[in-house]
Amino acid sequence: MALAARAATTPQQAGTPTGAAKGPRAFLAAVGEVAGALLTPTGLAGAAVEASWMGLHLGLYPLGLLGARASDRRQGYRLGHLPPSQRGLAIQNVEAAETPILLVHGMVDNRSIFTVLRRGLVRRGFGRIETINYSIFTGDVRAAAADLGAEVERIVEATGYERIHVIGHSMGGLIARYYVTRLGGDAHVHTLVTLGTPHQGSYLAYTWNNGLTRQLRPGSALMKELAAPVAECQTRFLVYSSDLDQVVVPQHNAALHHPDLNVHNVVLHGVGHMSLPITSSVVHGISTALAHLDTSGATVTPGVSSLGTRRAAPVRKPRTAGTTRRAAQPR
Repeated sequence: MALAARAATTPQQAGTPTGAAKGPRAFLAAVGEVAGALLTPTGLAGAAVEASWMGLHLGLYPLGLLGARASDRRQGYRLGHLPPSQRGLAIQNVEAAETPILLVHGMVDNRSIFTVLRRGLVRRGFGRIETINYSIFTGDVRAAAADLGAEVERIVEATGYERIHVIGHSMGGLIARYYVTRLGGDAHVHTLVTLGTPHQGSYLAYTWNNGLTRQLRPGSALMKELAAPVAECQTRFLVYSSDLDQVVVPQHNAALHHPDLNVHNVVLHGVGHMSLPITSSVVHGISTALAHLDTSGATVTPGVSSLGTRRAAPVRKPRTAGTTRRAAQPR
């Protein structure tokens, strides 16, 4: 059954959860949480998938360096040549099907991380998928966000769509969030999806000391700026985190809690950081959300066909205010 992505209906609280430990105790607690998630059948299977995908991704990495950007686009509005899984969305809502989607990778990575997600979106009927590379030497989230804004505006001008969707993996999601909430990017971004993004920072950033990693630490000036009030943000957020994320430490820092933002958090079990863009429940959940353009995201549009075998629907597990779902990793 499809994982329905539904936006939060009530504001969520900013900052870390009440009573959360800080400093070394928090790091040790986070390591314990990862170990606990790993030592389960789903966690072990997820770790195996993570290792396999990382090996394959290393092979694909050089190909992702070819060119600054790439585009998958469907020419015209003819539907007869499309398979049923692609044709359904275009028939149901041609505007949703043709709204451009921009994919933004994480730190020291490139657009090859989205190989599976990009193909999954195309197979589900989305007609224009854009992927870009930003420099592996990027040293400032704010500057990268400004560059992302220029790319978004280029797509807006080229396509005629005033608002597009952005999907960011890891630091790519943080760059996109800064653009949307601090640089007025909500005027051009309808939906922002983040996958394993350190919305409240990561203790892993303490293992290396430079300007960028200092921004990614919990409590940094950048994190405080992002936690500041956001006036009338129009963008809806779909945020994926996992209890097996080995990059965002502690793992709950990949959730987004901000009282001014329209956020739906989805917590996955047994999915590694690099595996988030290839997990079928994530691909289908994103597709389901983007198939419906209502800003609340509350209605599920049945135009997206589920591909492959899936587990039963995830069980809700409330976290603070708003709605949060916990999903098992599909086999």
